[in-house]
Amino acid sequence: MTSPLVFPGLDPVAFQIGPVVVRWYALAYILAFIIALPLARRLVQLGPKVASKLAVDDFLAYAVLGVLLGGRLGYVLFYRPLFFLSHPLEIFATWKGGMSFHGGAAGVIIALALFTWRRKLNFLAFSDRIVVVVPIGLALGRCANFINGELWGRPVASAVPWAMIFPAVGPEPRHPSELYEALTEGVLLLIVMFLAVSRRPLRARAGFLSGLFLFGYACARAFCELFRQPDDNIGFLAGGITMGQILCLPMALAGIGLMVYAFRHPARETDWITE
Repeated sequence: MTSPLVFPGLDPVAFQIGPVVVRWYALAYILAFIIALPLARRLVQLGPKVASKLAVDDFLAYAVLGVLLGGRLGYVLFYRPLFFLSHPLEIFATWKGGMSFHGGAAGVIIALALFTWRRKLNFLAFSDRIVVVVPIGLALGRCANFINGELWGRPVASAVPWAMIFPAVGPEPRHPSELYEALTEGVLLLIVMFLAVSRRPLRARAGFLSGLFLFGYACARAFCELFRQPDDNIGFLAGGITMGQILCLPMALAGIGLMVYAFRHPARETDWITE
């Protein structure tokens, strides 16, 4: 039996210029937007066209705010409400970490609703093309989690070749669950979404791709939660489930509902083009 790997203790700071500190987590967000933007600009132009390329550029600011505000507030409300209730100023200490994907998703949905309402775009049709590129950010974000040495996995009962010791939490070999999530929520989901968006009959069903993303992410996240160590301040809930799995349930149900709705209520393509 080979010895377990040891977490290399990577520096969470990518580089520093004077007083300006740039962390890998921030770079992951920036790189995700850089990669996703040109892809999204092409996707909205696929037939049936749902928006102009300029609309995607304009939506970027909404998306950034939705991710950052929603992700932070989601972490505050879902994972550490009592702590932040006692220390409200800590809500703004984002450099200490603490973001929730489910909160970020809610923030982006609100941003999409506001943006499409102001631009008179079809909400579901535009959302369908945007969600296709979201797994890029998920994959890069989980890689940044790994570099930071956070969100480690549960102890491995029987050693596996890729088991890893995270010295910050103890000597037990653990699942590198951050990498599991990068592969499932990120790479695998990205492949599924691009295969789906490549088919015009599915693109023409407004809401289907959004539902597929919600359902796909919920399944991938709930699966990875089986290997991820729950947050210390929450731990396991009744029945051994985790907070992440509970939050995935309404997401999965919403995804199924959207896919069913998309097939029962096909949108007229003439309703999509407003620009």
